[in-house]
Amino acid sequence: MSIARRDVLKLGGAALMAGGVAKTISALDPTATASDFALLDRLTGRADYTLRIGTGLVELAPDTIISTTTYNGQFPGPLIRFTEGRPVVVDVHNDTDTPEQLHWHGQIVPVDVDGSAEEGTPYIPAHGMRRLSFTPGPAGFRFYHTHVVPRSDLSKGQYTGEVGPVYIEPRNEAGAYDQEVFLTLKEFLPVFSQGGDMAQDFLAGSMVPALRQRGEKAMAASLRRGMPHGYEVGYSAFSINGRKLGHGEPIKVKAGQRVLFHVLNGSATEIRSLALPGHTFRIVALDGNPVSRQAEVPVLWIGTAERVSALVEMNHPGVWVLGDLSDDDRKNGMGTVVQYAGRSGTPQWSTPAKFTWDYRAFARSGPPTARPDHVMDFLIDKRNAADQGFNLWTLNGKAFDMHTNEPILRVQRGKRYRLRFRNATDDIHPLHLHRHSFDVTHIAGTPVHGLLKDVVMLGGYQSLDFDFTADQPGLSLFHCHQQIHMDYGFMFLLRCT
Repeated sequence: MSIARRDVLKLGGAALMAGGVAKTISALDPTATASDFALLDRLTGRADYTLRIGTGLVELAPDTIISTTTYNGQFPGPLIRFTEGRPVVVDVHNDTDTPEQLHWHGQIVPVDVDGSAEEGTPYIPAHGMRRLSFTPGPAGFRFYHTHVVPRSDLSKGQYTGEVGPVYIEPRNEAGAYDQEVFLTLKEFLPVFSQGGDMAQDFLAGSMVPALRQRGEKAMAASLRRGMPHGYEVGYSAFSINGRKLGHGEPIKVKAGQRVLFHVLNGSATEIRSLALPGHTFRIVALDGNPVSRQAEVPVLWIGTAERVSALVEMNHPGVWVLGDLSDDDRKNGMGTVVQYAGRSGTPQWSTPAKFTWDYRAFARSGPPTARPDHVMDFLIDKRNAADQGFNLWTLNGKAFDMHTNEPILRVQRGKRYRLRFRNATDDIHPLHLHRHSFDVTHIAGTPVHGLLKDVVMLGGYQSLDFDFTADQPGLSLFHCHQQIHMDYGFMFLLRCT
């Protein structure tokens, strides 16, 4: 129930503490405005959306029922559709025994709404709730997910089912499609292993010899000392929209349709691929941001936490498997069925020709016209198995300290910064900056611009630059979105003043 204005007048004032809004409204204060009282009514009234964090069972298939933490008792969490620029109130209830964080990935929101304890966002208390008030933006495909730090606990953090899609409707929607389909890719039943490194020959760009020499020398020295390879995470159950291949409802289409697929890689650690035999994907947006150049590709390669929006012309009737290129992962569930009207039978799969994912295809060539005010250089190193068997990740020789929340780097509000990364490891790192979008300005050995993202894959022994404007006051977290990397050092904070 909303608090009536007369009740506020009786009280002589009211303190609002609701998801980032902290303001005292007093009837005796001449600066109080009608909009202040309207805000009070809205914040103390009914929420626009309600999310409940709780544990329960998810049936990926009749023979694969898992226990995990979800939003609103389902996986993925409910699709939330906001409207760009229209303020909303979201109530988040935590029905678990541990404090939680909910991160609005890809949105430009205040610190106390963003959902990062490192930035200072208050926790959603165990068996408690927080009311969040914010203005959604920018428009496009975003998502929400937990942001707690699990470290070695595979039952917490992004290893759980705490992932849900967000679509922020633009003020003007072109609507040049017949059907819209949201897909969330996610693995379950994680286990630790001490195996080798992930394949990365799908990503365009050449290795920098000096970086490769540095990384291989460090690894060889570690192995000579008798150290094992650091822990990695593997999975035994795979799903699209919470169902294993063959156990969910098919995507039903008609010949001649244009279908817009919004694909989210909701994994904690994995890079995913996706192909639809006989069809191509026209990339129209990456991470919710329209690309500078649309391009058709036969395969989607999607880094951890990346999103791809792609149009598919339905011009090859049949019953098809839309699935991962990995035979093992696809057979263990990472796929779904696309069924044309009037067609039936066993879903068909055929492996496409080898394809290299190249961000440059979606960007403008050449450096941006705007020059950075400052350049910040980062060298990424891996200390093999250095933290109780886990790899420790450092930037310029420093791993992020969860106890002191350091390092913190200062940036000046309104200035344009170029972050330059040199990766002296053989791992791919999906780089993510909170509360900002950034313009990729150098990738795979080439200057580019106009590729606006919030996550970008940095290849092993490669370099990458991106530019951003420091326009969000307070702390903003930068980290690798591979859960086991960020938990073991691959983070820093930016303080904007």
